[in-house]
Order: sequence, then structure tokens, then C-alpha cells
Amino acid sequence: MAEAGYDYVIVGGGAAGCVLAARLSEDSAARVLLLEAGGQDRHPLIHMPVGFAKMTTGPHTWGYTTIPQIHANNREIPYAQARVIGGGSSINAEVFTRGNPADYDRWAEEEGCAGWSFKEVQKYFLRSEGNTILSGDWHGTEGGLGVSNIPDPQPMTRAFVQSCQELGIPYNPDFNGETQAGCGVYQTTTRDYKRCSTARGFLKPVLDRPNLTVETGCQVQRIEFVGNRAHGVEYARNGDARRVRAKSEVIVTSGAIGTPKLMMLSGLGPAAHLRDHGIDVVQDLPGVGENLNDHFGIDIVAELNGHYSLDKYNKWHWAALAGIEYLAFKSGPITSNVVEGGAFWFADQAAQVPDLQFHFLAGAGAEAGVPSVPKGSSGITLNSYTVRPKARGTVRLRSANIEDAPLIDPNFLGHPDDLKTSIEGVKISREIFSQPSLQKHIKAIRFPDESVKSDADFEAYARQYGRTSYHPTCTCKMGTDEMAVVDPDCRVRGIDGLRICDSSIMPSLIGSNTNAPTVMIAEKASDLIRGNR
Repeated sequence: MAEAGYDYVIVGGGAAGCVLAARLSEDSAARVLLLEAGGQDRHPLIHMPVGFAKMTTGPHTWGYTTIPQIHANNREIPYAQARVIGGGSSINAEVFTRGNPADYDRWAEEEGCAGWSFKEVQKYFLRSEGNTILSGDWHGTEGGLGVSNIPDPQPMTRAFVQSCQELGIPYNPDFNGETQAGCGVYQTTTRDYKRCSTARGFLKPVLDRPNLTVETGCQVQRIEFVGNRAHGVEYARNGDARRVRAKSEVIVTSGAIGTPKLMMLSGLGPAAHLRDHGIDVVQDLPGVGENLNDHFGIDIVAELNGHYSLDKYNKWHWAALAGIEYLAFKSGPITSNVVEGGAFWFADQAAQVPDLQFHFLAGAGAEAGVPSVPKGSSGITLNSYTVRPKARGTVRLRSANIEDAPLIDPNFLGHPDDLKTSIEGVKISREIFSQPSLQKHIKAIRFPDESVKSDADFEAYARQYGRTSYHPTCTCKMGTDEMAVVDPDCRVRGIDGLRICDSSIMPSLIGSNTNAPTVMIAEKASDLIRGNR
């Protein structure tokens, strides 16, 4: 078995891993290896903003599903997790939101994460951000994560924003500024009319560094230990078994599903669960795989009375024209991320910060498993979710075989407050569709149809049609209590030379999309690792 040595071995070339590889290799004396299970990001749809709609299934994902969700009609819900360099940032909807400052203050003040208040992490958000429009105290302009305005929002997106205002939701030009509440058009993680994943924004510009090695198609089997110190990792590439030694640290950035799976396969996790699968216990860490927290999105779908949405481009000749326009002029529908508009608003009018987030899609049936409209018609979709769900789930091993998918249980709607808030989100969604600016274009709301009227009807609808919003977090949470897996410096408890630096360390889910916060975590972690505070 071949063995090599580096200072830092990073396991997982996703949103966080690419940032860490770029930052740690800034020190020319530090030898850095980044291992990614997936392949290169060569598929053209990855780089076209509109390609998101085709990325939620297929070869660039792991093909996971949840276990039957007992509060969602026992459905096994598709659970997209990226398997490609750049991770989720290469296949997501490119929506740029960072959460509410109150989320990070909660981490620091209530959840044992000293150093992670918004005031303390804000500089990392700004350092990572390369905004082409906004600047000042709330936005950075020089960072690797390209952020820009959608060049020409779809007519239905503009109608959505106007309908929100007609309902009384004020216009908000910047969801990442002083005020989160309101409606508007999202900024996106795009640059020069292309997706700006962390692979493109952070990793690609530094691939020529002699101290940085990036290997794709590498399935890490386990972390190896000498005593209580992480010594390196064992992995397979092209059928060859390999070992690599980490002189300084092993850094796990495999995401909220992949990270706890690797930890448990390596003997770090709930002792009884590991023994049930014949795995020797290196460290009893009961919090590994616990606390899974995700947004449960519920869609409503309307059929339009004309071809006003992106569904128009399902016909080959319109698609061909769109392709020509994009290649020739970098304009047209391919510059759309589909999920163009949104809002942060209140189910509970007494709440201090928004408890609902909305995503408007200028099309119908754009994502796998989402209801659509009759063939040949055009439609629109509005998704809503409870931003701080109280239910917690788990990630568990199916077996000790690395090839077996883990048992993923988000426990969607497992808390009654989540159901109550979610129902309000669906009701508000329907009200938005009923306002003049959208209503004049709508032939009928197909899901939910007119038969859904009572709270019991809405509850049944939520249980049947809700799905993941692709924001799994918290499965190796940071903190100081007995269920914390890492301390506020991202170091695994009881183990030397091992850190986790991805979305799995969030102590609780933040109230927005999770890509920008994951990048922030990696930025801060790179300073912690290098001794910069």
C-alpha cells in the first residue's frame, strides 16, 4: 500500500474543503493534500447558472434518500448530496444569503461557541465575498466567492416581487444587509455569467502552487490513529489502496452526511452503535451523527395562462436559441439560476426575526420530485420553509462497509411548532399567488388545489409534498456540552491532530441558505489552524 506524507490532509473537496486548501497552501512551507471522492467539475451544466435544475440528481450526487419519514407519510425523500469537486457549491441554486446576525449570536451566547458571534465572524464573510455590485460594512469585493446580481430577472420573478409588496411584504434590495426581512431578487454566487463554486473561485486560481495537491476520485476509507492522535487516512483511488500521513492535521470537510459517516467508520462516535457494527471504538463521541437539522421546503405550483416562465425553454428550438444567445452574448435565460426571487417573512408576527424563507422558481417541476403542471403548459413554483426548525434527526451507519449509504433521518416535522410554522408558509405562498401582479398570469394553482382549505388539509399537504431544501447541518456540532463533537476551535474532542471544518459543526441551523455560512466556517477555521485570531 503506497504511503505519502503532507502537513495537512483535507478530506472532502466540497464548499469548505476547497476554501481550506486554498488558504492553507498560502504558506509555501505547508504541504497540503485535498482528497475528493467525486470527479472534476467538467460538466457544462455545472457552470451555467440555469443548470442547477438538472443537478439535484445524477452522477454528481451520492443518490441518497432518507429513511421513511414518520411525520411525512413515511416517504423516503430524495436527499441530494454533491459528489464533485466544489461539493454543494457546484450543484446548488447559487442563492447568496448568509443568515441573520442573531443566528451567530445565538451560537456564541447560548450554544457554547465562543468566538462565533456575528461581530466576530463578519470579517470572514467579508473576506470570502467578491461582490460585483454591493460594498461597504456589509459586503466584501475582493473575495474568492463571486457574487452578482441576476442580469435580467424573469418577468414572473418581477411579478412575484410585486405581488409580495401587494400583500404587505416590503421590498428589500439586500437580504445580507442591516435588515433581512422583506422580498426581492436574490444575489447569486456567479461571476462573469457563470457559477462561482468554491472550486472555481478559490481552488482553481491556485492549482499551480507546488505545495498543493488535489486528487479526485478518492474514497477515504477511514482516518488512522496512533494512540489518540490522527496520523493520516487510508483511501482508494482507481482500485489502488493508499495511505497518506498528516504531519500536522487531518481536516474533515465531507459535509453533514459524509463527515459523521467517516468519523464513525473510523471509530469515533456513539460507542454502542459502533460496536453493533463491529467497529473498534477509538473515542466515544455520542454527538457524532446526532442533531441533524435541515430545512423542510414545501412547494406550491401554479399553471400559467401563457408561456411566461422558463418552462418555455423545454421545447428544443427555444432551448437552442437560448444556448446560442448565451454563447454569443452571455445573456438570456441561461444566466438565470431559476430560483431568482425570494423573501424572509413572519409566520409569527411577534417574532424578533423572520421565521420563514421563500424561494420563487420561474418554472415548474424544475427539481426532481417537485410537482409540475400539465405537459405543454408553463408554470411557476414558490417554496417556503421554517428557517429554524426545532426537530432534530440523525445520521447512522447502515453497516461497516464504506460502500453502503448511511441511514439518514432528518425527522422532518418532528416537532409540532415546525408543522405549525410550515403551514403558515404554505398559506402565505398561496396568498402571494393570489395578488394582482401574479394572479393575472395564473390559470390555476395546481398544488395545492382548491380542495385544500382547512388546517387539516394544509397539514396533510405539507406532510405529502414537503422535501429537503438541501441544507443538512449540525451532525458533528460545535460547543462545550457532552454532545459537542468539536470545540470552538473546530478540534475533535479527545483526539489530537483532527478537526472538522464544514457545515456539520454548526450547533444549530442558521436562518437562510447554507453555502455562504459554510464558506465562512472554512475561512475562520483556516485562521484557527494557522494560529491567527
